[in-house]
Amino acid sequence: MIFVAAAIIIGVIILSSAIRVLNEYERGVIFRLGRVISAKGPGLILLIPIVDRMVRMSLRTVALDVPPQDVITRDNVSIKVNAVVYFRVMGPVQAVVEVEDFLYATSQLAQTTLRNVCGQAELDEILSQRERMNERLQEILDHHASPWGVKVSLVEIKHIDLPHEMQRAMAKQAEAERERRAKVINAEGEFQAATKLAEASQIISAHPMALQLRYLQTLTEIGAEQNSTTIFPVPIDLLRPFLQRGTGKA
Repeated sequence: MIFVAAAIIIGVIILSSAIRVLNEYERGVIFRLGRVISAKGPGLILLIPIVDRMVRMSLRTVALDVPPQDVITRDNVSIKVNAVVYFRVMGPVQAVVEVEDFLYATSQLAQTTLRNVCGQAELDEILSQRERMNERLQEILDHHASPWGVKVSLVEIKHIDLPHEMQRAMAKQAEAERERRAKVINAEGEFQAATKLAEASQIISAHPMALQLRYLQTLTEIGAEQNSTTIFPVPIDLLRPFLQRGTGKA
């Protein structure tokens, strides 16, 4: 009876060590006597007890937060930059065999690449061309991580910490740029107004009665308002005979 119970216990232990169940997003790298056989899964996996060993690998996308890195740009500005890297394991066998810890290796590679790429660019380029910087980071990381079976799908620079002196200088530059645009717009308005006035003067010089009509319109507008004092401009045509007579006497 004791032997039967012991045999049952040993059988349960052997079955528990020989049967593995993998989820849809998991793969199992099988080692048989230290040699890689293949990557199996998902579903039910049968192993040879004592002979086989399995390492689980997840194929889901990993979001890796890159801590802030001290960077000196090409134009000698000291900044801090952090980013986030999205990657996933495409080759489970390479991720187990080619590198000891692919998560740690990818994190260190992302930090050094972020410092190198930002250090080769100027501050204005980092601020204004962030999409191009992200693409370059993704390309470099994917190239170096592909032998590990890791596919880097996206890299995003999250935050750029500038020195306070640089922030004040950029604020002054932005204010000066806004003032310049305001002056340009004002000058364009003055130019358009002067152009319209020149065209109006040409029309009035060609049609003298237009000035008289404008005079009458002005009187109408003055009369519509409640003014205590009204000034009536005297047309020069009314005074012209007297001026001519005075000139003849002289």
